[in-house]
Amino acid sequence: MLIGVISDLHANLEATLAVLGKLDTIRPDRIVCLGDVAGYSANPNEVIDILRQREIVTLMGNHDAAACGLEMPWFFNARAQAAIEWQAERLRTDNRHWLRDLPRTIRCDESSLCVHGAPRNRDDYILDWLDAMRQLEFLNGTGIRVCFFGHSHFAALFGEKGSAPSAGTPDRHTLDRENRYLINPGSVGQPRDGDSRAAFGLFETEAMTFEFHRVEYDIEETARKIVDAGLPVELARRLPRGR
Repeated sequence: MLIGVISDLHANLEATLAVLGKLDTIRPDRIVCLGDVAGYSANPNEVIDILRQREIVTLMGNHDAAACGLEMPWFFNARAQAAIEWQAERLRTDNRHWLRDLPRTIRCDESSLCVHGAPRNRDDYILDWLDAMRQLEFLNGTGIRVCFFGHSHFAALFGEKGSAPSAGTPDRHTLDRENRYLINPGSVGQPRDGDSRAAFGLFETEAMTFEFHRVEYDIEETARKIVDAGLPVELARRLPRGR
C-alpha cells in the first residue's frame, strides 16, 4: 500500500493545493494528515473543506485544538496566538465541530503509527536523535516499527540504529525491518528546515520505503493573503525563507 503523508498545512491554501495536486498524479492508495490544519495563514475554512471533501484521515494538532476552542493557546507565541484568535472567529460551525472530532492518533497498518507531535505527548517536539530515542523507548512493546510525526516543521528521519539509512537517492530511504523509525514528512504550509517548498512524504508499506518530496507553490499569494487579513507580517515574511 502506498500512503501519502502530509502535515502542518496551517491554513495555507496554495501549498495545500500544490501538494494534493502532486499527490493526484502519484495516486497513492490513501492520504493521511498528521494535523495542524489550522493556524498561521488566512484560509482555514478552505483548507478544512478540501480535507473533508476528499475524506482525508486527519489528526488533531495543537493549533487545531486551540482554533476549535478545545484548548487555550497559552503556550503559543504572540504571532501564533494572534492567528489562532483570528481563525477562531472565522471558522464555520461545521468546520469547528469537525476539528473537535479529530483523533489524536491513527494506525496506517499494524506496525506503523501516526501522531502529531510525538507518541508520548502531542505537544512534544522531536528535533534530534536523542528526542527520537526517548519517544521510541515509550513505544517499547507496542509492535510499532515506524511512527510518523509532524509539529516541528522539519523534514526528518530518525532510526533507532542510525538516522540516515542508505538508499538510491538522498530523498528515498529503504527501511530496515529490524530497525525502528520516527519520520517527519515536513510541513505543507510553513516549512522551517530552510527549504520554502511545500513538503510531503510517501510510505510504501510492503517495500518498506519512505520518500521525501517538495513542491513549489505560490508563496507570494499566500503571503499577500496573510498581510491583507491583518495577521502578523512576520508570518508572511518567513515563508520565502523556509524558516
